[in-house]
Amino acid sequence: LLEDSLTASHHEVLKIVITREPTLQDLERAVEKARDFTADCIVGIGGGSVLDSAKAIGIMVANPGNLMDYIEVVGLGQTLINPSIPVIALPTTAGTGSEVTRNAVLSVPEQKVKVSLRSPFMVPRIAAIDPQLTITMPPEVTARTGMDALTQLIEPYLSRRSNVMTDLYCREGIPLAASALLRAYQNGEDLEARRKMSYASLLGGLALANAGLGAVHGLAGPIGGMFPAPHGAICARLLPAVIRENYTVIKERMPNHPLLHRFQEIAQWVTGNGSAGVGDLVDHLLGLCALLHIPGLRDFGVNEGDLDEIVIKGIAASSMKANPVELDHESLRRILAESL
Repeated sequence: LLEDSLTASHHEVLKIVITREPTLQDLERAVEKARDFTADCIVGIGGGSVLDSAKAIGIMVANPGNLMDYIEVVGLGQTLINPSIPVIALPTTAGTGSEVTRNAVLSVPEQKVKVSLRSPFMVPRIAAIDPQLTITMPPEVTARTGMDALTQLIEPYLSRRSNVMTDLYCREGIPLAASALLRAYQNGEDLEARRKMSYASLLGGLALANAGLGAVHGLAGPIGGMFPAPHGAICARLLPAVIRENYTVIKERMPNHPLLHRFQEIAQWVTGNGSAGVGDLVDHLLGLCALLHIPGLRDFGVNEGDLDEIVIKGIAASSMKANPVELDHESLRRILAESL
């Protein structure tokens, strides 16, 4: 419909279809097409992978060179100097918050890694949130993206870079996502649940863009690069074990740290029980994964023999820097083992 409308109003349209989490080669081909077309605006309609692709294409049309000049870890990591051409983001899932973030994630299968293209210039010019666009999401996609949204509200609230602004986003978003996700999964046409999830996802994007994430995403990136596993499902399975380990380590090292109270707050918001503790939170999240039919990491091909490699890669991940406490190799390995 949008393509027809633009064509009817005498705009030339180039359609680029993204059907999976984008690889470096996928985006290189898309950028070449957009440059040849001399695109002056990008409209991204879809889930996080589509929106990330739109942002990457928009910034690369405006800058010289190729993606390897700018991407982190495996590329040169140069600074993108020119503002992106305008990008309009219309999310059709409720999970990534990509419509308001400044990076795009892509995979490099040859090196079994996921990396980011990142710049303040990559934030979309317009983010249009319409919950009705999410109604047709299949239940399994609703579950995975929804757990990603919940994770991206919990991690910034516990981040060592949290601040007054991001705390507001998280305090509003966590109870919304926790109360609406199962409803949206069980009845995709529940517009009120869809509205809450869309808003929670937006709040999560704003929170992570300004406070960072943590060990869940620090480990999820390497796993997603090494195995054909959906990002949201990885986050869902890691979240309970990461919460347990972070809380345990902080309590052992700093038993009077005020951050411990935040774990209690999250437990109460997520469970809806004003007297819930961290153990209740972990149990609730594990139960939610079961109700959403999200399997353990072993179902995606992860085995005990892979854990040390994942940990080594995870320690180097940018998301790990915002984790509320530094976790050693043993702690991270324990998280992965519990998540299998």
